Amino acid sequence: MAQRRRKGSERKIARERIEVLFGLAEREGLRGNLVRANRYASLAAKIGMRYNVHLPREFRRRYCRKCHAFLVPGKTCRVRVARGKVTTTCTVCGDIRRIPYLRERKARRAKAQ
Repeated sequence: MAQRRRKGSERKIARERIEVLFGLAEREGLRGNLVRANRYASLAAKIGMRYNVHLPREFRRRYCRKCHAFLVPGKTCRVRVARGKVTTTCTVCGDIRRIPYLRERKARRAKAQ
């Protein structure tokens, strides 16, 4: 008789592995070993897809969704802030990601009043 899968515990382990892989990718990206950093980010994304785990926001914004490259500002991506958006351009494939920063502006306005 086949054993039942425990989805909850599998997802918990998957989240832990994703966190470890992004930590390793961060370390390798800062060292300049971008090939290894890209591999770690790509593996983390695949684990998330396989076990149906949503990546936390800070991890989703650290790799390119188009080419799965790990984004290191100044090395593999360009970051600009203008008109209420943070624009991140992947220098590997040219993909552009625009992220609004409304909460910060609201907080600043509330503080000013």
